[in-house]
Amino acid sequence: MTQDARKLPAGFGRLWTAQTVSSLGDGVSHAALPLLALTLTRDPLALAVVAAAGTLPWLLFGILGGALVDRWDRRRTMWITDAVRTLLLAVPAAAAALDLLSIPLLAAVGFLLGLGGLFFDTAATAYLPDLLGRDPARLERANSRLRGAQTAASGFAGPPAGSALLALGRAFPLLADALSFAVSAVLVRSLPAAPRPVPQARESLLRQARAGASYVFRDTLLLGLALRPAVGNIAFLAVETVLALFAHDRLGIGATGFGLLLTTEAAGGLAGAGLASFLGRRLGTGAALTCTAAVEGLAMLGLAAAPNAYVAGLALAVCGAGMGATMVLGPSLRQTIVPAHLMGRVASTSRMLAMCAAPFGAFLGGWLATAQGVRAPLFAAAGLLLTMTAVTATMTSNRRVEAALRAAAKAEEEQKEEQPQRELQGATSN
Repeated sequence: MTQDARKLPAGFGRLWTAQTVSSLGDGVSHAALPLLALTLTRDPLALAVVAAAGTLPWLLFGILGGALVDRWDRRRTMWITDAVRTLLLAVPAAAAALDLLSIPLLAAVGFLLGLGGLFFDTAATAYLPDLLGRDPARLERANSRLRGAQTAASGFAGPPAGSALLALGRAFPLLADALSFAVSAVLVRSLPAAPRPVPQARESLLRQARAGASYVFRDTLLLGLALRPAVGNIAFLAVETVLALFAHDRLGIGATGFGLLLTTEAAGGLAGAGLASFLGRRLGTGAALTCTAAVEGLAMLGLAAAPNAYVAGLALAVCGAGMGATMVLGPSLRQTIVPAHLMGRVASTSRMLAMCAAPFGAFLGGWLATAQGVRAPLFAAAGLLLTMTAVTATMTSNRRVEAALRAAAKAEEEQKEEQPQRELQGATSN
């Protein structure tokens, strides 16, 4: 394929802008919601409820949400979801202005925003391969740009903006997030319509959801792609649970230094997202995924043994780079090889596995730190990541990846050949 043929279409620019603006709003609310909760209560349990509310939709409705997205028009799902989230945020903004905010209200808003995120993210994942013609090289380039912008907006710009807006008044960060969703809805509404997936036999929603989940678990390559973020979430949440304590007690850094430490990971993530396509071309996607997973494990080992903040920052930057590249290569491959009519369910099943794994990591980190000391969760996380790398190396090998790409290309060609026949049959029946 020529370089011109692989050029990203104009519609991608609008999708990129929409997701970047929305990610900026997410970063604002990610910082503001916990701070808003802190103005209402000092009860750790109440604060935890607000923090956890946004993850619950993935645990409760992840697979069913994917099945619904596979039934609906994906572009329409995205812009309607963002329009609804715009209106939703007007409620707590008004409550903040009227001094009527409460912990239950913040938790409910967090839950509903998370539910909207489930539908938007799943629909966007399924829409992108249709927009780009399911071309692997274009998908890697597109996901690299989307991931980089998301990291910059939600990881760098959003949180300080949220804190600054909160200083102006409790309603301001909520209104800023609402505005980001409104802009995103307008941009997504202007995107080109994607072809609808080939209609499948009418089944119950639950049966279709089960079919999507079983498709992941029966396919060795897809299962390997899903296991990496799931096991990774256990490891990373175990570290995140004790990282602030580790930084304070073992590295001797305060709040400002801890913020800078986290920034190194985000910077590494940006670099990794930019390098992902290069690694995929040089090593092959399967080998590149194994390489980035090994880098994450070794970097975590370096963090666990770090004698000072400088070594810890370098280790986090390297780990972030591995994560950034993985989160471009894995989804791009999945979007290329999964049939269009299953894309929503496969994406949501994979995401749900990762979300369900996270609480186990938090519990593991807290338990190990209590029983063995604050470095123990970091060493355990490194061991988990390296073990996962070894277990999934053959599941996502270059050989399996190439076979899956050939099968996907063949299926797409057969579908194109059948399309005129289906259209002719439809015209004849009318």
